[in-house]
Amino acid sequence: MSSFDTIIPTQANTVKSSGSPPEYKSSTKKFEVFDAALRVLLFATALVAIIVMATSKQTKVITLLPGMTVPVVAKFDQSPAFIYFVAALSVACLYSIITVVLSILASMKKGGDTSNLHFYFMMFDVLLLGIVASATSAAGGVAYIGLKGNSHTGWAKICNVYGSFCFHVAASIVLSLISSITLLLLVWLSIYVLFKKITRR
Repeated sequence: MSSFDTIIPTQANTVKSSGSPPEYKSSTKKFEVFDAALRVLLFATALVAIIVMATSKQTKVITLLPGMTVPVVAKFDQSPAFIYFVAALSVACLYSIITVVLSILASMKKGGDTSNLHFYFMMFDVLLLGIVASATSAAGGVAYIGLKGNSHTGWAKICNVYGSFCFHVAASIVLSLISSITLLLLVWLSIYVLFKKITRR
């Protein structure tokens, strides 16, 4: 009788510990859907920012002497900071395509453990966040000089002449800021999912 009593609780504990609770599976599924949505947002903002910056070309005709005019072009590839900006967002755009596919596949997989995937996502998201944030800061510094100039170094402002060019640059930088915030949210989400996974054990 005593042996029978010891077997029953053991079997009950085994049944109870096997598998994940339904509420945990439901919350994990919500996190994966939110992760995929954020990565789609990252792709959209990065792609639009690249297009807006690449189409920021503007030409103005400058009069040097009476009857002598010279066309002067302002475009993004004249500044190393803007080139770095476009390159960084291009990497973010490609990265978001790869990770959104992996995130969708992980959300469709039944009973799979996505802890390792979230760990790798977190590492690469942090790396890309640093790249995109630094590119946004560099482009923002150049854009500010174009808007305000710098009297100490003799750098004249150009946005009073190239208004359309500066508007494109400003819009692209704002979109890049949204991309940076999206990456930050992705990092927080991965940390939270891993934390929930660790505390369950």
